[in-house]
Amino acid sequence: MGFVPLIESTRGGLVECQHWGAVAVANRDGKLLAQVGDPGAVVFTRSTIKAFQALPFMLSGGAKALGWGAADLALLCASHNGEPMHVEQVERMLASVGKDYHALRCGCHRPLFAELGLGSLPADFVPDERHNNCSGKHAGFVAFCVQQGLPLDDHLDPGHPLQVAIRERVAQAVGLQPGDLAAGTDGCSAPNYALPLANLARGYARLAGGAPDTEFDESFTALADAMVARPELGSGTGRHDLDFMRVGEGDWVSKTGADGVQVVGSRSRGEAFALKVMDGNMLAQVAASVEVMDQLGWLSDTQRAALAPRRSARIANARGREVGTRRPAFRLGSGR
Repeated sequence: MGFVPLIESTRGGLVECQHWGAVAVANRDGKLLAQVGDPGAVVFTRSTIKAFQALPFMLSGGAKALGWGAADLALLCASHNGEPMHVEQVERMLASVGKDYHALRCGCHRPLFAELGLGSLPADFVPDERHNNCSGKHAGFVAFCVQQGLPLDDHLDPGHPLQVAIRERVAQAVGLQPGDLAAGTDGCSAPNYALPLANLARGYARLAGGAPDTEFDESFTALADAMVARPELGSGTGRHDLDFMRVGEGDWVSKTGADGVQVVGSRSRGEAFALKVMDGNMLAQVAASVEVMDQLGWLSDTQRAALAPRRSARIANARGREVGTRRPAFRLGSGR
């Protein structure tokens, strides 16, 4: 399938684990700049396409009509922790169209901040749809349907006008046709799409660097501005997307997806990379992302030092003893 070792861990001087995957680096014109493994590998995009799923709402003028600012737009693109700041923002977004969380169709789960060990919950806590990491995206779905007079009960059905429009816009954003997108269902019950890594990278290069002379330029700029201005809303406490965008000082637009997908775009360069770690290992996904940025020459000495903990180079046991290392197993090759 064109996947190669990206990250390997050692113990006692021997390679103990390998995490295989692929990387594609592209500019907003679709030129492949660098690669590891097969840049044409077709992978499910998961949450990395949330900014693209917001395009029908943005292009309709929906966000402007509601006066939605950076906080709201950051939530549209978020895979958030379900912290109070996220829940409160989603409530405000829904209230702006006269709805509450009962209109959401994303289902519910324990807040990610608790699942990731970043905080605790009261013993009697009961999660609802607001705590779903995708509730911001779904609030945007609800707002679009209310504004357009579309039914809400089935708005996640692939044949619903909203989802038909989303599929068209996702395809346009990444340089494909709607029929080119393989379809599945995401964890939040919304349709999700699989596409080549190189096209996903191209889409993020356009999101990060703008799309001059296209209808997407204003929407992409507004969404990217919001993501880098309010990264704590787009992810949350302790999350690597938050770290990446803060360390990037406004230049990097970073978005994680479930099961080993990561995209980061550089606004100043008009380029981006997309990677997939096939076993979905989050430590390997993040470590590989930092390595890609380093090999691309994106990191200053200060940024390299700031992201060193995200490389997880030292593997320690429960007593704090170093028992192994985690290291990159790849070098970026030039694009074909």
